[in-house]
Amino acid sequence: MRSLTALFGQSPFGPLQQHMEKAAACAEEVPALVDALIAGDMATLESQRTKISALESEADAIKNDLRNHLPRRLFMPVARRDLLEILDLQDTIADVAEDIADLFVERKWTVPEAMQEPLVAFTRRAVDATVAAREVMRNLDELVEVGFSGPESEQVLARITAVNQLEDESDELELELTRTLFRHEDEMSAVAVILWMRIFEWIGDLADYPKKVCNRLRLLIAN
Repeated sequence: MRSLTALFGQSPFGPLQQHMEKAAACAEEVPALVDALIAGDMATLESQRTKISALESEADAIKNDLRNHLPRRLFMPVARRDLLEILDLQDTIADVAEDIADLFVERKWTVPEAMQEPLVAFTRRAVDATVAAREVMRNLDELVEVGFSGPESEQVLARITAVNQLEDESDELELELTRTLFRHEDEMSAVAVILWMRIFEWIGDLADYPKKVCNRLRLLIAN
């Protein structure tokens, strides 16, 4: 039997997967950005921002092309609305990575010593969630072929559970880091404390939005 893709034209799932690859690539550059911030290495900060910005632009190009060419009606076991929702969630990952890079470069930062190790650990765990979600999305075309059922779906559900666990761990590390910030807030300006809280939120988004992507996929499997 010919696949639905063969019958009705180019599948939108390949571009959706490509978009996730670019979004995850943006997130993967953030730990090096944090390392450079702690080291006070402005050259590397600028270089990382340029790299992330280029990757984010590539993700935007894929996103726009997919939106412009996605048929109003899909002969697929996935609604057009669901695909666009997953696309927007993925796109937020790339956008947040770029936001972090921009703010790190545009402001002069001092990272208290007590915050350095927790900040690195938090960032790496958040990015771990993005990378794990990318692995989930790499199975999307296979899931479509089997109608979101069978052993393939069970394997993906297990990986989605792992992404959720990573996001939970990221939340715990964020809470610990926030407590450390508050213990040292008297050493900082009020503006610095507010901006650090914003940075923590954005880094947390690198785990939160991959979780949202995976949980949206979980609903498709459940239906």
